[in-house]
This record gives sequence, structure tokens and C-alpha cells, in this order.
Amino acid sequence: MIKGTLIIESLREEASLTEFRFTVTEVSRGRPKLSPQQIAVGVAPVWCVIEFELEEERAGELADRLAGALDPIGWYANFSSSTETYVVYPGRTFRYPRGDPAGRGQAQDYGRKLGIPEPQLSWTE
Repeated sequence: MIKGTLIIESLREEASLTEFRFTVTEVSRGRPKLSPQQIAVGVAPVWCVIEFELEEERAGELADRLAGALDPIGWYANFSSSTETYVVYPGRTFRYPRGDPAGRGQAQDYGRKLGIPEPQLSWTE
């Protein structure tokens, strides 16, 4: 199984992930600390966060779909299997062995270039 996090507000308006049968393990809402860039482009101030599980063999397919479904301004989604971590930005996916600091660093550096605040770049592996 893969386990991950998806923020509903990160999806483009017309995006759909209906081909996946997620097992939802937690749903929460909150107000994250937004960067000035996020505020300037109108990122939603309240987020609905969904923690999910999905069959591991669908990981690559999910990464591909999310790369095309995420809003292009300051968003990412992440999920992990028992051995790999996926961090998906609009149009780009980072995949690295769980616990690999170099892979994690590359994914975080890319997020910083997109203006994602440091506290939001602390995904669970």
C-alpha cells in the first residue's frame, strides 16, 4: 500500500481522480501559514487535507495523474510506499528511496523555487 496526503484545494477546478479507489484514513481542515507568494496568487486560506491509502501498484499512475491535476501555483502532493517516496508537483514528479536525504533535498529545493514555504516542505515518508 501507498500512504499519502492530498489537499483538495491543490487540485485544478476541472481535475478529477475518479479512476482511483482511495481508502481515506483521515480528513481534517486547517489554516496553514502561507507565504507572501501564495497569498499574492490567491491560495485558499483554509485547506481540507485527506490522508489516504491506495494499492502500491498504482503509485506511478497516481503520480502521473496528479502531475497533471495539481494547480500550477505553489502546490504538491506526496505519498510513500514501504520503500519509495513520491513528491508530485504540477508537471514534475520526484521519486526516491524512503529516507534518502539527497532525493528529499532535491524535491524540497524544487518546492522552494515554486515559493512553497519551508514548513510546508516537511512531508512524512
